[in-house]
Amino acid sequence: ENLASMLGVFSSLAVLIACMGLYGLASFTAQRRTKEIGIRKVMGARVQDIVGLLAWQFSKPVFIAMAVAWPVAFWVMSDWLESFVYRVSINPLWFAMAGAIALGVALVTVASHAFRAARSAPVEALRYE
Repeated sequence: ENLASMLGVFSSLAVLIACMGLYGLASFTAQRRTKEIGIRKVMGARVQDIVGLLAWQFSKPVFIAMAVAWPVAFWVMSDWLESFVYRVSINPLWFAMAGAIALGVALVTVASHAFRAARSAPVEALRYE
């Protein structure tokens, strides 16, 4: 029980640190692409188009990570579960739920910066051009 609670605390801490890193990366990317976002707004892009563009940029690595992690996790878990007396089958639904949660965390983390960058006035971004 102590090991389980310690692993839960450290897993939560790792997720929190990862979210802070992703938040910082989203902030940096939105700031770096301010001029591009301003030009897109002047050309008629809607806020949801810009938010979708920035969200898709951060969703691609999550999909790649899922494609790499799922087979490895299935293989490791299958080997580990074989060592127990009572056999338990692995449900692929758990992998899909973990991927959906990871994608949701990434999108929620990125959404605030993407929305703020998309709502900013294009005049501010293009003032010095």
